[in-house]
Amino acid sequence: MTGTVVSSRSALATITLPTSLLATDHLVALITAISPPYQTTINLTNNKNDTFSLTIGPDTLTHRNSILRHLCGIGLQNALDSVGSSPLLFLGGHAATSFAGASPQSALAMAGTSSWMSVASSIRDNHDGGGSMESVSKLLHQLNGYLSTKSFLVNSPEPTLADLDLYLAIVSKVSSGEKLDTMVGKENVHTRRWLEQCGATLEELHLVALKKLQYSKSKITTLPTLPEGLSPKARALPVFCYGDDDEVVASAAASTPANTASSSTANKENGSSVASKPVGEPKQGGGPGVELTEEQKKAAAEKRAKKAAGKAKAKEGADANKGAAAATAPDTALNVSALDIRVGKIVKAWEHESSDKLFCEEVDVGEEKPRLIASGLRAFYKLDEMQNRSVLVLCNLKARSLGGFPSHGMVLCASNADHTAVEFAVPPEGAKIGERVCFEGYVGEPEPENKIAKKKMFDALAPDLKTDGNGEVVWKGAKGLTSAGVCKAINGMANAHVS
Repeated sequence: MTGTVVSSRSALATITLPTSLLATDHLVALITAISPPYQTTINLTNNKNDTFSLTIGPDTLTHRNSILRHLCGIGLQNALDSVGSSPLLFLGGHAATSFAGASPQSALAMAGTSSWMSVASSIRDNHDGGGSMESVSKLLHQLNGYLSTKSFLVNSPEPTLADLDLYLAIVSKVSSGEKLDTMVGKENVHTRRWLEQCGATLEELHLVALKKLQYSKSKITTLPTLPEGLSPKARALPVFCYGDDDEVVASAAASTPANTASSSTANKENGSSVASKPVGEPKQGGGPGVELTEEQKKAAAEKRAKKAAGKAKAKEGADANKGAAAATAPDTALNVSALDIRVGKIVKAWEHESSDKLFCEEVDVGEEKPRLIASGLRAFYKLDEMQNRSVLVLCNLKARSLGGFPSHGMVLCASNADHTAVEFAVPPEGAKIGERVCFEGYVGEPEPENKIAKKKMFDALAPDLKTDGNGEVVWKGAKGLTSAGVCKAINGMANAHVS
């Protein structure tokens, strides 16, 4: 071994923790209590002049968020961010890749964690008004759009430091779970699911930390009581299911050098689960490089044959009853009554910070609070022309991100064939905000958002949503009406498409 330099991968750290911070900062208390007892020395201090700090070797950190990330990640050799050695993924499994070379995805996730923790800090410290009830309420609404396509704030199969820190900052600002429930509202289902999951995870961590304190020689003897959040509720169906968005991260974490065993992690949200298979485990029925036994092949063939026979029998029965069902079934042809078009008012508008085509708007459509909607109208309207504008809003569209902005709905406009001329479709003067626009001869309740999206109903109905020769909004010639009269293009654009 002559000439070989051997370096230790162990890390020893000293944490200086004021008792005042221990009593008030739940995340600091939990992470400190869970930190490996043989790698960390905790110095509790009552001195008001002492600050929260972490010393590792010659370096001392004093910034709270940086200390927490070091305790969970590379500072202590990823002790709290490794599937193989711990069930905790405080950095989503991304810090563990540092030994093998961080991937771009992990680098983005780590940067995202830092950014979200900064948002949490702005709420706690009320920086630039970030801790006001108005700002917190707006954030809860914006999170709903952001979380509509992901489980947590950064790609991870479990809640990370970012999730737990932001959650604690929010619920600590809100005085009670009942008040939080009201602020979230029924429509923000993704925010609600996230809040419930983070709260449940923190309760589990609290129990783990208390047990560790009982058996370690830590100077910490108690932990602050967690603030009241939302009580998880059973759901008949998952809030969302987008497939393998977090499975990729889980698989990457499972393949790090620290983990040689199989990995299986799942999102602990009601009705939605994303799990990563153990490394090297074949898919059901075999896969590339996997040789099945003769018995397995035979069983698989029998299963396929049975399934095919069942499908054929079901189809035969369906064909036999098709004529009778058609004769007795009610008229369920898709029509414009499936759309929830309402009278709205733009109460606030501003230019999108990174898109030169989009306006961002808060639109009152008669709900508890205004909707956030993005519209590509900057080429056709000035900002001051957007303010306090009465408009028609298609409300039963799923929330989606437009340029990073959570948009939930569509402000309807009339446009010519090549989209060089665009003008608002508007309700008649005197129409009530939130009133639904109905079309002559078509009666029915609007379809839910998920069905509109899944069945592509708007795509099917949109070609017939137009203005007639008088500039009035029609669907297949039937006029769009409110209690105050007919809706129209604001400048009377005739024979135009409305969308």
